[in-house]
Amino acid sequence: MSEWGESRPTESKKRSTEMRYFGYTLANESTLPNEPPSQEVQEGMGKLVEEGFKAGVLVATGGIAPTSEGALITLKEGEFTVVDGPFAEAKELVGGWALMECRDLAEAVEWSKKYLSVLGDGESRIRPVYGPE
Repeated sequence: MSEWGESRPTESKKRSTEMRYFGYTLANESTLPNEPPSQEVQEGMGKLVEEGFKAGVLVATGGIAPTSEGALITLKEGEFTVVDGPFAEAKELVGGWALMECRDLAEAVEWSKKYLSVLGDGESRIRPVYGPE
């Protein structure tokens, strides 16, 4: 897979007392670029992704396609409704994402700062992931 959508075993052993964190960047569909990221950003992200896998922090990472390529599924009173994208009302969208195994929230924040440093101005959010590995 490309560096924009990877999932592979880490090269280091799992560290004790880890928690999984889901980090994601936010995007506004009306301002998304029409071209892929610059070569410089792609190379920087590739190096950072490799560093994350080697450190045993990064579990998987990727980017999310525009809503025009997706569907909205709702359930109301037992009835499903499916609407093909795009969704005009979508104001905040998940752009890129990373599933990380970190000792604590502080470590996940530091890794997220690294990703934003490569991507440039923007916003990232982190949330703990509960459930089986």
